[in-house]
Amino acid sequence: MTTTITRSLPRLSDGIDESLAHAIPEGICRTFRVMPYSYHEGHVLVAAADADDSITEHVVSERLDRPVILVKHTVNEIIEVINEAYPPVEAEVETPEARRARMQMAQMLTRSGLVTSEQLQRAMLEYSRTGDPLGDILVSHESISEDVLVAALSEMHQMQRVGLADFEPDYDISRRLPEPLARRLQAIPVAESDDTLLIAVARPLSADDATDVEEAVGQPIRQLLANRTDLDQLIQRVHSSFYADVSTQYLMENYPEQSAHVVFSPVQKAVFIMAAVIIVICAVIWPVGTAIGLVGVASAVYFVVSVYKFRLTLRALGTHLETDVTDEEISALDERHLPIYTILVPLYKEAGIVPRLVRDINALDYPRTRLDVKLLCEEDDLETIDKIRELALPPHFHLVVVPDSQPKTKPKACNYGLQLSTGAFCVIFDAEDRPDPDQLKKALIAFDAVPDNVVCMQGKLNHFNQDQNMLTSWFANEYSMHFELILPAMGASESPIPLGGTSNHFKTQTLRELGAWDPFNVTEDADLGMRLHREGYRTAMIDSTTLEEANSNVGNWIRQRSRWNKGYFQTWLVHMRHPLQLLRQTGFKGFVSFNLTMGSAFVLLMNPIFWALTTIYVITQWGFIESIFPSLVFYAASLMLFVGNFIFIYLNVAGSLQRGEFGLTRTAMLSPLYWGLMSYAAWKGFIQLFTNPFYWEKTEHGLDEG
Repeated sequence: MTTTITRSLPRLSDGIDESLAHAIPEGICRTFRVMPYSYHEGHVLVAAADADDSITEHVVSERLDRPVILVKHTVNEIIEVINEAYPPVEAEVETPEARRARMQMAQMLTRSGLVTSEQLQRAMLEYSRTGDPLGDILVSHESISEDVLVAALSEMHQMQRVGLADFEPDYDISRRLPEPLARRLQAIPVAESDDTLLIAVARPLSADDATDVEEAVGQPIRQLLANRTDLDQLIQRVHSSFYADVSTQYLMENYPEQSAHVVFSPVQKAVFIMAAVIIVICAVIWPVGTAIGLVGVASAVYFVVSVYKFRLTLRALGTHLETDVTDEEISALDERHLPIYTILVPLYKEAGIVPRLVRDINALDYPRTRLDVKLLCEEDDLETIDKIRELALPPHFHLVVVPDSQPKTKPKACNYGLQLSTGAFCVIFDAEDRPDPDQLKKALIAFDAVPDNVVCMQGKLNHFNQDQNMLTSWFANEYSMHFELILPAMGASESPIPLGGTSNHFKTQTLRELGAWDPFNVTEDADLGMRLHREGYRTAMIDSTTLEEANSNVGNWIRQRSRWNKGYFQTWLVHMRHPLQLLRQTGFKGFVSFNLTMGSAFVLLMNPIFWALTTIYVITQWGFIESIFPSLVFYAASLMLFVGNFIFIYLNVAGSLQRGEFGLTRTAMLSPLYWGLMSYAAWKGFIQLFTNPFYWEKTEHGLDEG
């Protein structure tokens, strides 16, 4: 219940009850000019500058969750007691000019009927938490359009508007403002009038920014207000060739030894050819001995890789090795201090999934005015581009059209989007991802809790359609093992972590300095994790899960997995170009971990060979096969058959148990069949390494809309 002021009620000057001094957050107190101060006959007395304002009444009642009485007091009285309860930080307290502008905006929009009282109330509450411009908040929640806001700002600031939707730029003029400044200020020259350069801006520039622009272009400027989305698209068009060159060539030109644009280095070619020649010569002269040696080496590799994964699992099982973040820490975050967060979303021929993607990103517990969402589309994917334009998304969503060029890969698209990013932190989400709503906040808190050299936070991945069929259950088992056990154990031991393709959160500046992703590596995440480690940086795991869509179709799954394995081969070849240098940079433990992690792809190549030998021997009893398995080698290979399968089953069961997915453990018992599919995909990727190394096999998403 809420009532109005009566003269008989206690006054603010009588003092504030200690239990009420912090009952309402500072942001709400300052925004709505209110302060609870006393109890009276079962009600809370709240000093209010406007005791008759219905929005203020509703906000205060809802926050205190009990009947209140708004008591009229002067603004100065209320501000004085707010400052006592919450000592002001000058940079965080709204200036009188900013408050007048906010109230003018609110009055202009409500009097014209463009926003409802409910929409204004929600925007005012978000403003009280973030301090972001009220108009931007209303646009981000689609209460008003960007064009309406630009019109209101134009009237308030007495600035002329300019429409850019169908504008054809004069590139000589538009490129007068250096790209970094244009991107940072969201401003671009559009015309010249006499000696004045006309600059389209998303928001009025500050005096200092306007001076920077005038110095950069060397002449006076006049600002014109423009729609943010249209302005963003124009900046992209003007500088697209620059972005395309950097996204493809930066790593290749600046760190050529770390780029997969050359599959085999000259030294590697020579070594592999010499090894092949030696093996062939030995096979001709000593066929049985050579075969015995190859089987023995393969068995040893198989054994070491299996034991390494088993050891990691034992370390992680029943423990909590991730960087943990509590609900209390999330609640204590001051949203006024949250940085801009860039979300990179690569899309290709996924028009049908875009509405769900937008819904899931908007569901994140993060102010939309602090989000910088880059929807990365290839130039030839007209259906997805048209779908995004049709949705007329608010300006925190940015359509980024990547020019059609080779290689056409996800990492190249991410590099392109990264150049346009404004966030201090960035994360990749795939189109079908459903991240935990609080994942961005968890990542920020985790970054503060770990050493400064941790520049990447890897979230856990799993699947929302794990029960769809046997294949999706196997896939979920594998992910549970990998993200619940293997990666946390690797992170805790500071071993190089092969990143997952999504939900990896980065410090943006460090990512740029490293050259970001290798556009020629089709498993760019694993490669980037290794490059981070070699430069002295580290990756940590956070206890936050993103649900993906597990491939339910075998052909689709094979395409995805063969690409992953091809990328693992690429990554191994790149980082083993100079083994001694790698050993110095990573240390012995990191060197061994890298080779055993990437070595799992080579183990998958061995499986069909041994299965074929076993099958042929059982059917034909061929003596040659028996001769290449003398007693020692036979027992070792037999041991690997049983130990390897046991470890593979155990890892999948353990991962599901660690995650609490008890229903999946029964399918883990059949996972050796899944291993057959993995080996087939590994051979396909290995062959493509020679025939089409940079080809990105498309994986279809949206097959399960659950």
